[in-house]
Amino acid sequence: MSDFSDIDHIGEQISAIQKEIRDTPYHKGTEHHIGRLRARIARLKDKQIETSSKSRGGGGQGYAVKHQGDATVILIGPPSAGKSTLLNRLTNARSRVAPYSFTTVSVIPGMMEYKNARIQILDVPGLIEGAEEGKGRGREVLSVARGADLIILMTDIDRPEAIERIKAALERNGIRLDIVRPNIIVDKKVSGGLIIHSNIKQDLTRETFKSVISELGIKNAEITINENLSLERLIDALSLNRVYTPSISVINKSDMLNKEIIMQPNDNVTYLPADALARDVSRSDASGTHQALQAGNDISYISAVKDYGLDHLKERIWETLGFINVYLVRLDEEPNFNSPIVMKKGASLFEVAQKIGPDFAEERTHAKIWAIGSKFPGQEVSLSLQALDGMQVRFI
Repeated sequence: MSDFSDIDHIGEQISAIQKEIRDTPYHKGTEHHIGRLRARIARLKDKQIETSSKSRGGGGQGYAVKHQGDATVILIGPPSAGKSTLLNRLTNARSRVAPYSFTTVSVIPGMMEYKNARIQILDVPGLIEGAEEGKGRGREVLSVARGADLIILMTDIDRPEAIERIKAALERNGIRLDIVRPNIIVDKKVSGGLIIHSNIKQDLTRETFKSVISELGIKNAEITINENLSLERLIDALSLNRVYTPSISVINKSDMLNKEIIMQPNDNVTYLPADALARDVSRSDASGTHQALQAGNDISYISAVKDYGLDHLKERIWETLGFINVYLVRLDEEPNFNSPIVMKKGASLFEVAQKIGPDFAEERTHAKIWAIGSKFPGQEVSLSLQALDGMQVRFI
C-alpha cells in the first residue's frame, strides 16, 4: 500500500471514530470512553502526520530548507495575500510577485537583519482548502510550518476569515499556537503500571486519565501533573507530534481601507481595534469581517506594497521571538556595542559562550558581568546564570 493510500485509510478510521463520538452521549459515565476514542484519533493523526512527512521524500523543489540565522519565520496564508511582496520588503530575497494565485510553487527563503539578529523568513505556496489532503502542496507547507520558530498568519482585507481557517488547519496538524506546553512530567518505567500524582484538583476522573494514557501507548510510568488538564491538553501532553509555536496575525493591503484609518508609511501604530475593519472597510462585507476579527486584538494591519506598518511588524517579530542582546566586554572593560551576541530569553551564560564557539565554552568556568543583572561592576558569576537583555559579559 502506498503512503498516500495509508493516509486515506487513516482518514477513514478517524471519520469512523468521530462518528462514534458524536453518537455517544457525554457525561461522567462515558467520559473515559470518549477520552479513549479521542486519544485514538490523536494517535492516528500523529501517524497521518508521520506518513505525510515520509511521503514527501525528496520530491518537490525547495522544500528541504536548511535553517539559517538566529530563528526561522514562515509566512502562511491564502494565495495572493501578498506574502511574496512582504518577503521581498523585509529581506534580501526575490520571491516572484504577480496578481494571481500560486506564484510561489516552492519555499523561497530570505534573511531579515534586525537589531543584530539574522532572521530567516520563508515564503511558501498559498494554503487552500483541502491542504491536509495534499491540495496545493498543502502537506509540504504544513510540514515546513512544524519546524518554524514563529508563524506569521497572513491574509488581506478581503479575506480576514482566512486567519481562523489557517489556525484550524495548523491545529489539526498538531501545531499549537501561542500556548505553553502542558505542565506534566512523564517518567516511563519497565513495569509497575501507571502511577499518577497531582496536587492540583483535576476535572477529569482518574479512570479517564488511565484510559487516555493507555490508549496513547504508555503502560508503565510515573506521571506528575502540575496543572488542571483538560482532555485536549492531556492528549497533547502525551502525543508525539505536538509543536508549540508563537504566531503573529497580519492583514495586508490595508491601503484599501477607508481614508480615516489608513496608516502613514512606516507608522508604528499597526494595531487597530478588532472591529475597525467592520466599521470602515470598503471592499468586503462588514458584518462578516467583524465576526472574523472578533477573536483577536493583536492583528497587525500593513501594506507590503506601500510599506505601511513594516517597521512595527519587524519589532513584533523580534519581540515575539524573545531575543536579547548580550554585549562582550573587552579586557579594558569597555563593552563592544557593535557586535552583540543574539540569544533567546532564558539562555544561560554558558549557552552564550557556546554560541561563540564550543571550544571557547569548554575553556571557560566563570564570567564577570556589568550593567544589567549585576550587583556591582565586574561581579563574578557562574556560567549557569541566566543572560539578560543588555547584559555586559567577559568570560574568564
